[in-house]
Amino acid sequence: MSSSLLPTYARADLAFERGDGAWLTATTGERFLDFGGGIAVASLGYSHPHLIAALTEQGGKLWHTSNLFKIPQAEHLAARLVEATFADYVFFTNSGAEAVEGAIKTARKYQSVSGHPEKFHIVTFEGAFHGRTLATIAAGGNPKYIEGFGPKAEGFDQVPFGDIEAAKAAIGPQTGAILIEPIQGEGGIRVPRPGFLRALRELCDRHGLLLVFDEVQTGVGRVGKFFAYELSGVAPDIMAVAKGIGGGFPLGAFLATREAAKGMTLGAHGTTFGGNPLATSVGNAVLDVVLAPGFIEHVASMGLRLKQGLAELKDRHPGVIAEIRGEGLMQGIALRPPVNEFAAAARAEKILVIPAGDNVARLLPPLIVGEEEIGEAIKRLDAACLRLERDRSAAVAPDLSGAAE
Repeated sequence: MSSSLLPTYARADLAFERGDGAWLTATTGERFLDFGGGIAVASLGYSHPHLIAALTEQGGKLWHTSNLFKIPQAEHLAARLVEATFADYVFFTNSGAEAVEGAIKTARKYQSVSGHPEKFHIVTFEGAFHGRTLATIAAGGNPKYIEGFGPKAEGFDQVPFGDIEAAKAAIGPQTGAILIEPIQGEGGIRVPRPGFLRALRELCDRHGLLLVFDEVQTGVGRVGKFFAYELSGVAPDIMAVAKGIGGGFPLGAFLATREAAKGMTLGAHGTTFGGNPLATSVGNAVLDVVLAPGFIEHVASMGLRLKQGLAELKDRHPGVIAEIRGEGLMQGIALRPPVNEFAAAARAEKILVIPAGDNVARLLPPLIVGEEEIGEAIKRLDAACLRLERDRSAAVAPDLSGAAE
């Protein structure tokens, strides 16, 4: 039967009916180890009792009121984010794209109210993914996302990822900010060289620019720190957050310093659903777990175990795996065969991974994953590599069926 869904996804012929921890159960009854985490969304896995309790308790009281009224749950979540980060203010959204869009508007507004309305250009980086709105696809610069949607939104100047000299050269009289993912996610788990983000911070300070981090995928404990900017030792002026902050419930935010947000005054931005009581109750429940003593250290420890196991896989399967890269529980397997073939082989071994750019398979397991699940993941990925090696060997083997006896 044909689907009534708009055909913008090449969906695997697989559907799930329930989840438990790091495992998903398909409608066929088969169990899959989920090392994709709904693309880094299922930060606390599935059926987490604290999230279920928060959702059901608030769901039985009040879902939505709009931002025409005070929302205590949002006030509390914002205060916790401010206390744990560089920021002074938080604005809640429904998605990562909206969070990045709000960050872009905040940066441009800052320059405008500072007397430089001409400084609306933002330096971005090749391989980036910032969302699917007209502004965020222009910021990302991927032609396949831009083509056919009319003139590209102006004001985004792309340079090669990790190239500080190119970033310097791109700065002109219209430049107002630099926007970057501390680790590129969809671009293929691309980690900048040490010192690059610090160099961008210094560049922004020198030229009166704002530094904007897109931590939609890297944030909320994913890399073994609360946010990835902590790994670099520098803080942004504005940061976009989503995915893991809601643990599966749609929730995003952008955070900013008091100075960076000085243009975002009464009526400058708004949202109908963003930060409603239900969403921010779940967000608070996520932070209850992620900010509990020892949790982020657990993520860092499990990330190290995962990376070690993947490095051993690379040694065993050099014809399949070219490189391992990433931080914490955000790891990438750079492949020699096409990534979609690897993802299919992994599904055949009942483990889920996420294809990314640069022919990379992303591993983004729930942050509650333990040693046993990591060991099981390495075993299943090993089997997926063996499956690919067998298939490729069979494809190149000579056909001797008609040889003379």
